Amino acid sequence: MTGQWRPDPVDDGPHPVGASLDRLARSLGMADASSLRNVFGYWADVVGEQIAAHARPVSLRDGTLVVAVDQPGWATQLRFLEADLVKRLSEVAGDGVVARVEVRVRPGR
Repeated sequence: MTGQWRPDPVDDGPHPVGASLDRLARSLGMADASSLRNVFGYWADVVGEQIAAHARPVSLRDGTLVVAVDQPGWATQLRFLEADLVKRLSEVAGDGVVARVEVRVRPGR
């Protein structure tokens, strides 16, 4: 299986949990753990409380942040703001961590 995590073949002792999480996340095509924490943890700061009440990030893989919204109007708004969101997210997570935003409507979340 390609995306399956495996321990290092050369195990030289204990490793910090963060380093293991980073390795696992990268093997799954995701950003490192601290970048994920920053994107998901600072979401409300990046988009503002009003948008955060209707939109939440659900995954980040290969530079694509998937955001779920509760109404089509919010999807339109976020799509319009995509370039600004990518710029703001690069400030909290690092350049290239989020290259694009994909918005999906999921009513009744």
